[in-house]
Amino acid sequence: MPRRADTEPVIVPKPTGLESPQHPERAGQRTLSALQHRMNWSIILTVVVLLDFLQMAVPHCMVHQIPPRNFTLPCMLLNETFLGPFSAGVAGGWSGWRRASETKPPLLMNEENFLCCIWSDHNVDCSLYRASMQARRFIPSEISINASQGTDSSWNIECWMKGKLDLLVCSLRGLKLHLRNNLKVDLYYAVSELSLGDITTSSLEGTVLVAQCECREDEGCECWVPALSLNYTYILWLKRTIGVIPLWSPLMSVKPIDIIKPEPPLNLHLEMTERGQVKVCWSNPLLVPYPLQYEVKISASSGQSGWQMVQVALETSLAIEHPLLGSSHWVRVRCRSRDGAGFWSDWSTAYDLSEGAGVLYFPPKILTSVGSNASFHCIYKNKTKLVASQKIVWWLNLAEEIPESQYTLVNDRVSKVTLSNLEATKPRGSFFYHALYCCHQNRECHHRYAELYVVDMDINITCETDGYLTKMTCRWSANPTTVLLGTSLQLRYYRSRIYCADFPSTSPKSEVKECSLQKNHSYECTFQPFFLLSGYTMWIEFKHFLGTLESSPTCVVPADVVKPLPPSDVEAEITRKVGLLNVSWTNPVFTNNELTFQIRYAVNRGEIAWEVYEVSNVSRSAVIKVQKLCVQYVVQVRCRELDGSGYWSNWSRAAYTLVRDIKAPLHGPEFWRTITEDPARGQKNVTLLWEPLVENRSLCSVSRYVVKHQTAANTSWSEDVGNGTTCSFLWTEHTHTVTVLAMNSIGVSSMNYNLTLSQQMSTVDAVQSLHAYPVNSTCVVLMWVLSPQTYVITSFIIEWKNLNKEEEMKWVRVPPNIRKYYLYDHFILIEKYQFSLYPVFAGGVGKSRATDQFAKGGYESENNANLYMVLPIVLSTSVLLLGALLVSHQRMKRLFWEDVPNPKNCSWAQGVSFQKRMDILWSLIMVTAC
Repeated sequence: MPRRADTEPVIVPKPTGLESPQHPERAGQRTLSALQHRMNWSIILTVVVLLDFLQMAVPHCMVHQIPPRNFTLPCMLLNETFLGPFSAGVAGGWSGWRRASETKPPLLMNEENFLCCIWSDHNVDCSLYRASMQARRFIPSEISINASQGTDSSWNIECWMKGKLDLLVCSLRGLKLHLRNNLKVDLYYAVSELSLGDITTSSLEGTVLVAQCECREDEGCECWVPALSLNYTYILWLKRTIGVIPLWSPLMSVKPIDIIKPEPPLNLHLEMTERGQVKVCWSNPLLVPYPLQYEVKISASSGQSGWQMVQVALETSLAIEHPLLGSSHWVRVRCRSRDGAGFWSDWSTAYDLSEGAGVLYFPPKILTSVGSNASFHCIYKNKTKLVASQKIVWWLNLAEEIPESQYTLVNDRVSKVTLSNLEATKPRGSFFYHALYCCHQNRECHHRYAELYVVDMDINITCETDGYLTKMTCRWSANPTTVLLGTSLQLRYYRSRIYCADFPSTSPKSEVKECSLQKNHSYECTFQPFFLLSGYTMWIEFKHFLGTLESSPTCVVPADVVKPLPPSDVEAEITRKVGLLNVSWTNPVFTNNELTFQIRYAVNRGEIAWEVYEVSNVSRSAVIKVQKLCVQYVVQVRCRELDGSGYWSNWSRAAYTLVRDIKAPLHGPEFWRTITEDPARGQKNVTLLWEPLVENRSLCSVSRYVVKHQTAANTSWSEDVGNGTTCSFLWTEHTHTVTVLAMNSIGVSSMNYNLTLSQQMSTVDAVQSLHAYPVNSTCVVLMWVLSPQTYVITSFIIEWKNLNKEEEMKWVRVPPNIRKYYLYDHFILIEKYQFSLYPVFAGGVGKSRATDQFAKGGYESENNANLYMVLPIVLSTSVLLLGALLVSHQRMKRLFWEDVPNPKNCSWAQGVSFQKRMDILWSLIMVTAC
């Protein structure tokens, strides 16, 4: 709507019917009578003047702004006489006050009622108002109200915010009216986020609250308003009721931030500067929302008198003169807002300068990193006198005196020590620092010390980009033994547009990357999304209340730290006829073709022993020579960039080879024969025996065995015995040659053993003697002697069996050039065994030599001969040892008796048998020697 011009006439509304609820009829008659009998020109002029005043007053309610000090406001008693048509829209109005004793009972009001006042230097006009009536704007008053206007009663008020900033306190004291037993005080208030000029009376509707108040005899009243926000606007008004008579205050407003009374400064103490200047320092109170200024006062005693204001300071320290340290002086500090708003705090607790000046360090604590240097300064005071700097010595942890070469005399009273190339401090119980003591040269030390914290900031940051090129993960870890309490570790980084600088450095424009703590005390951070070719410079920031440390920065390009996906479709096989391990695979996606590969392979058994084969070219297959061909291999492949950048991928899925025949068997089986004669029929039945071929000979399996026969008449035939290990036939010819062949899916063995059965060669007696010597229950030694003969022996066959039990005959082939063989089996030496030795010639098998008894003397005599050589050595050594013991005994006896006192000259030695003790000592020596 358009704003009304100042000259536009005011339309006075009709009465609202808010007259006195006690006598409404009397009030109406009195008003009509006054209008009828006083309607003359002078009253008309008065009405015109009053209307002109109301036109200017009605739109606003003036509000008194609470200052940061005590102030006085009048208590207004509602005057019923002035109710009339000019109070339209209000409950009552007046242009002055009447004494409470001359008035009638006041109007009843609820807590939403308040006084809307307009005042000037000579006039105050207040109306009892309700928030639901016509809205009026609040404006600040430019005129201070005081108690000199002859009011019925006034209040002396002081409001402030407590130091914890959670409570607005208003203290009320009556200047003329003493407290009474029937006194009740209420403080009404409303809170708004708007400034005072933007608040209207209608905003108070339904938002008025009542503060808690407490009154005490001769102490006034105190009310407490909870503080919602320091920058909100509070509208307050007071209502004091004595009996049934209410007294109202004008409206007041305040922003809590303008009337804060902070807590006094804390932690007064002395500090020194690098040049030896001494300062008294303090800490700001908590929760102060703005900068502070300080007042400092000093006194020769801690009492209430004699204090002298020293200076107003803007910092939390003030330099003092050295003479003050030699005598007892006390200091106090208080504070308030630097711009002068609010209250001064109370004075701090008095601090004794002489008590804190025993020894001063600069700095009192140092936080630094491994490999750096640190320097401390100190002033030492011995009782009331400062010690000269050349008489000061330094101790580390009160256990190690620091060499004088590390001292520096700053001036005549300040000493400096420098520690170089520092190592990390290790926890000692609950202490995480080195303690440096500044002491007098006579080793008199004060209990105060400086603290040195050395942290290992050699933190390695490693990053890797996943094979899909979607994220980069960085990991780092800090030594938990060097991390101080109250420390925060965070990774900071900034990104270069492309690649990395030659010498990476930190930057104030860095950002913090959120990292998660892992179980092994390491941290993990993920960059997603990221720029593949940008350079990410990162470092670890170590934050502590003593300072901030940084690790050496490192720069990473995500494209250089890719960990590719593992190769896929891995296949492995042992090639036929060649017998090589052939491995093939498919390169992973999101990679170029310039990759290097590692293949690890092993026999698939319980404990896998991997062997690694590296492929340096870019092929997608490899051939590996392996020792064992007839076993199953497990194979895995991994890859990385050919130029060495990035990481090896994870190992691929395992591939397994199939066990199958590679070649025809290398050898046929070794075999032997047993001959059973049938004299009645004149026949000899021959049975061939052999063991199944092992894998490395069969390559890799045997499907069947074939026995090949050939006689002297050049008649030959083959007999398939399948997987059997025996074959029997009749020997009817003078000479019969047999061969056992092994077959698999590839072919027949090419190298085979032949055995010729010859009746003529069976009579050749080539073995002159055979002896069996038992060694133990698992070994028997066979020794034999050959007869002179002209036939060439190709091998020997040894047969043995237990004659006491029905066991199968066992046999073994031995080389032709040996004459002693160690036979290993399970032997029961009390039972009878038969051992037979057959010489095998190219033309047949010779006559065997057998024995069924264990020989005595031969093998044992050979062992006893060695014993006879060792025994003399043992005996001679024993004689020498005995002679040495006898000589030692004589020397021990001589030394012992030299120290024994003469019983004639020593009373305690009388009656003691020293010879008996000597015998005991000698026995102990002999036992020890044995």
